[in-house]
Amino acid sequence: MDYSEYREHDGVGLAGLVAGGEVSAAELLDAAFDRCEKVNDRLNAVVRTDRETAVELAGRSSSGALGGVPFLLKDLNQELAGHPSSAGTAALSRVAVPETAEVVRRWLAAGLLPFGRTNTPEFGAKPVTEPEAFGPTRNPWGLDRTPGGSSGGAAAAVAAGIVPLAGASDGGGSIRIPAACCGVFGLKPGRGLVPAGPARAENFHGAASDGVLSRTVRDSAAALDAVVGADPAGPYSPADPARSFTAELSSEPGRLRIGFTSQSPLGRPHPHATEALSDAARLLESLGHHVEPVSSPVDLDSLAVDFLRAWSVKLAASIDDAVAASGAPETSFELDSRLLAAVGRAISGPEYSALLDRWHGYTRGLAEFHRGYDLLLTPGLAGPPMRVGELSTTEPLRAAGTAALKLRMGRLLRASGVVDRIAGENLRHVPYTQLANITGRPAMSVPLYWDPEGLPLGVQFVGPLAGEGTLFRLAAQLERARPWARNEPPL
Repeated sequence: MDYSEYREHDGVGLAGLVAGGEVSAAELLDAAFDRCEKVNDRLNAVVRTDRETAVELAGRSSSGALGGVPFLLKDLNQELAGHPSSAGTAALSRVAVPETAEVVRRWLAAGLLPFGRTNTPEFGAKPVTEPEAFGPTRNPWGLDRTPGGSSGGAAAAVAAGIVPLAGASDGGGSIRIPAACCGVFGLKPGRGLVPAGPARAENFHGAASDGVLSRTVRDSAAALDAVVGADPAGPYSPADPARSFTAELSSEPGRLRIGFTSQSPLGRPHPHATEALSDAARLLESLGHHVEPVSSPVDLDSLAVDFLRAWSVKLAASIDDAVAASGAPETSFELDSRLLAAVGRAISGPEYSALLDRWHGYTRGLAEFHRGYDLLLTPGLAGPPMRVGELSTTEPLRAAGTAALKLRMGRLLRASGVVDRIAGENLRHVPYTQLANITGRPAMSVPLYWDPEGLPLGVQFVGPLAGEGTLFRLAAQLERARPWARNEPPL
């Protein structure tokens, strides 16, 4: 199968060819490997390949909904027993994990064939994919631009045609940010819908979830159908959806009431982000939806602080776990990771408990908003995808941070606000996505807009509790109205 034919089909379409005997899973793997070899040296989207394991998997039954479709796992969690999952850090790049993640097991049961791992920032902690261990990933729509993070390698691989869909995860926007940067579709499921085990009962208090990035809505629906359902060892027993998400795509969403806002706690969005939002609002109105401007349903300044505080504690725990698993010294991890972790270690238990209580307050605020509106619409990004290296910490700050860490001055670092400024600069470019994580609500990025320079700028929709079906129905309607899957970057 040549590339033009391979790129013509999405994952569901390729699975149909395999099921019909028109092509073999091995032929699809060859097409994926060929494409990877042609473009990955420019993108650095895939950091590890394993043809032997993929060929072995291809020899098994391909009867699942996505049977025989080449796939990539994110190099963060998404464990496959006997193989490393490096979390973007050199310390874990040779540490084989003992168990396969439940979500990966379910993707395998659906017939997906993982043949490699995609690049991610260290511990998934940045909205760009530029780990020191593996180097930066570049955006297929502009090689000097970031594909976003932390699922940046996955988004770049999908946009570049290496695979039709790829594993991703989202703890602060890490599915939706890369989707918005790379012109692909990404939906973050709501809390508890996708299993997190067996390595963890839930990830980041349930704020993080696994999912996929894809070129078509139906691929994302099929991939989510494959993994939903309670994990017997998990902390929740989520209500099963009334019907499959694939079935939702055949229904119209009805007339939705949608409130939109570009409010950000960290500065005004770029005019192109504002135009992307306005463009989406006009399209929605033309489809019969009621669309009107609204104020943010929560205190965005407080939410940004509480997200960063919680993330710093999580990062400290991630470093401790990586040290224990690898035996590597803490100094082997990136300076920015260690600085944010130092702030996390300076947060007391009572402070952290109060912070999580405030998370519940944001959830109540968003739930109140959804009493009057079906969906919240925001920009996906505060501006066009950033240039590679734009968020690199300056040398003076690196020197000051290194000195503070040597003196174990975590509390001083926190009090000085230096680390907050670094983290805030990261968040300034992606201020819209964390609300859905903290509240555990489903949200999606839809690729409806390309700026005058030809760079994608997706928009975000946030749904209510158990609102995945509504999001999928709307996404399918938008995809029919303005198809994007054939949009191909100029590689």
